[in-house]
Amino acid sequence: MHILAARSGVIGDSVEPVDLAQEPGDIIVISAADSELAALARAQDALEGRPSLRLANFMALTHNYSVDLYVEKTLFHAKLIVLRLLGGAAYWPYGLERIAALAREKNIPLAVLPGDARADAGLAAHSTLPRTQTQLLWDYLTQGGPENMDGFLQACAHLIGAGDEPPAAKPLLKSGLYWPGMTTPSLADVKARWSEGAPVAAITFYRALMEGANTAPVDAMIEALSARGLAALPIFVSSLKDKISAATVRELFKATSPAIVLNATGFAVAAFGGEGSETPFSAAGCPVLQMVFAGSGREAWRDNAQGLNARDLAMNVVLPELDGRILTRAVSFKSDARRHEGTQTSIVTYEAEPDRIAFVADLAANWVRLRNTPARARRVAIILANYPNRDGRIGNGVGYDTPASTVNLLKALRGAGYGIGEFPEHGTALIHSLLEGPTNSRATPRASDAQLTLAQYKAHYAELPGSLRNEVEGRWGSPEDDPFVRNNAFHLAVRIYGNAAVAVQPARGYNIDPAETYHDPALVPPHGYFAFHIWLREIFGAQAIVHNGKHGNLEWLPGKALALSSRCYPEAALGALPNIYPFIVNDPGEGTQAKRRISAVIIDHLTPPLTRAETYGPLKDLEALIDEYYLAHGLDPRRIELLRKHILDLVRANGLDEDSGIAESDDEDAALRKLDTYICELKEAQIRDGLHILGQAPEGEQETGLLVALTRVPRALGREGDASLIRALAGDLKTGDFDPLDCEMGAPWKYTKPAVLAGQADAPWRSNGDTVERLEMLAAELVSGEKPCDQEWTATQAVLDEVAHTIR
Repeated sequence: MHILAARSGVIGDSVEPVDLAQEPGDIIVISAADSELAALARAQDALEGRPSLRLANFMALTHNYSVDLYVEKTLFHAKLIVLRLLGGAAYWPYGLERIAALAREKNIPLAVLPGDARADAGLAAHSTLPRTQTQLLWDYLTQGGPENMDGFLQACAHLIGAGDEPPAAKPLLKSGLYWPGMTTPSLADVKARWSEGAPVAAITFYRALMEGANTAPVDAMIEALSARGLAALPIFVSSLKDKISAATVRELFKATSPAIVLNATGFAVAAFGGEGSETPFSAAGCPVLQMVFAGSGREAWRDNAQGLNARDLAMNVVLPELDGRILTRAVSFKSDARRHEGTQTSIVTYEAEPDRIAFVADLAANWVRLRNTPARARRVAIILANYPNRDGRIGNGVGYDTPASTVNLLKALRGAGYGIGEFPEHGTALIHSLLEGPTNSRATPRASDAQLTLAQYKAHYAELPGSLRNEVEGRWGSPEDDPFVRNNAFHLAVRIYGNAAVAVQPARGYNIDPAETYHDPALVPPHGYFAFHIWLREIFGAQAIVHNGKHGNLEWLPGKALALSSRCYPEAALGALPNIYPFIVNDPGEGTQAKRRISAVIIDHLTPPLTRAETYGPLKDLEALIDEYYLAHGLDPRRIELLRKHILDLVRANGLDEDSGIAESDDEDAALRKLDTYICELKEAQIRDGLHILGQAPEGEQETGLLVALTRVPRALGREGDASLIRALAGDLKTGDFDPLDCEMGAPWKYTKPAVLAGQADAPWRSNGDTVERLEMLAAELVSGEKPCDQEWTATQAVLDEVAHTIR
């Protein structure tokens, strides 16, 4: 058998036994909490002349032979053993059994304690110390903090006759203020360290960092915010869901009015709907930046294209997104295990990542600067996507009239007091104005409102990491080679309207296939791309960026999927600027890409108005022929044959046989049934009826069509007002077990024909599809108010009430 030499702080999945190679010590503490072991090691260093201490992580003792070795080499000579187990006796049965047997055999005092704050009678039964003494030790560890760690070691020394009886554990508040070097600072203590008039930047983090004296990342963020003129307000919490912690945060916010919140806790707080959507941060009315204290090591992050492991992704990214927090960066990592000679263990602590701390502090300062700048002086850049890179595709957006929405944005900014100059009156004029300057498809000598000299560019370009510059120059050559450079300056696709700039987003490259490269994870952007963003930040002085409409290319540049580094191209281009992104509501997947990679605040906008597809052209002719065919049954056999042949000939001539699933082996009747079903389903399909314009709700028939489409299927739990409108109508009209959302459209209608539906159309009523069409038409009349809802249609009325009070 191979025995691995291991450090007790290193946790691995190896099935090989390991030898922790610790010399015997007076006091042995075994725990799975890295922060606890690190805090005890620091406490041991603080005082001289204490009994010897050995620390071990039982996760390094998962192999039974590892346990045997540790018992024989280290525990056998101990004067006191403290074992802290998370998960109960069943989590480490062999180790617990061997240590308990040793304690009984050698009469070694043993305290077996739960790994959390919940009592465990099963563990307590293995202790050899009296309950009062185990309770005292447990209190120190559960309260945590440097003073209690010191008290724990004093208590251990006292139990083996090497010191005076220590004071009882000092309760650590569930939530409160923190400041480096202070035990229990008051708000006045914290304010005394602020510069007069500095905007307040709250920092919220877990109490567990206080318990384990693991506050280095918080200390680094306090220092970084202070250096940027912000007044740091560090608050520790047990959990944002804890009532005491939440109340503490609310009271401190009420007393200090923070301009920004930097949150380092995980999970989500809000319960959606009603009052449950409120969080402890809500009353502050300011941005909440989510920073990540990663549970992985720096090297794992540096070498991982994903950025974070699955656990950090779930706890610190996915769930906090539900509260609307703005994801920033991972600002600290668990350090590599380092040998602590005093306890002969390897300790793991949180270490701040200086340049990530700096980036997040810059982003926080920029959000605060935007907030505190008078509206008249705020400078905003609105960027229009351009995919593919043709002039006819400037300002393209999925289901979105980007040019008209941009004009509406400019009008709204002017109405809010922003210093907006004269701008085109409508979207078409805006595009024509942009076309008068350089564009992605034409780097010709045209007038440009924005120029960046090569000297300016090179000065800022030199600040990028050397590896990025090598990649850019290796792919695109020198800055002078860029096609947008003319007369020693970059000429950019920008129009300036006072304190607003409207710009065409630069292409990801030149002489490439835009369709194949738009989402290319390896294609580095050219010099012109960086010049554009340098100009926005450094020359124009943009305080916020609006990427208007799905979707641009910035969030698809090379780099990590999230928790970006300075070598990731989205960060290298945009920097730490506030980023607002109007994005179509029905594509959260690609919106998430922007949230996680460029810290975008997604502003969901409506889908375009929707309506029923209906039929037109050859399809409408076919529908009329099919109706005529079925009506002719039993009346004129010769006409039936002619109609059948004519219908199938039309189907084949228009290629509809493949679309409708007609197989060569189908007989004519089967082919007609498939065709009938296909046309019915096609008619009821929801299609766009125009484009959405930001700030404008659809009106008239477009509003009615959209509301009917939105209520066509159930929402939430599908009960009462959240039920399907046409399903509710079908039930109220007593149409048997017919389900308009789950039926064969071409099948013959076999139920009664309510008069209110019969009057909806003059066309024949013969199939399930005809019934669904009539239900849709009736629903539209009810939603628009053209027809009143019958008093007996209670299920329908519940949905209409939801439309009137919530959806509309």
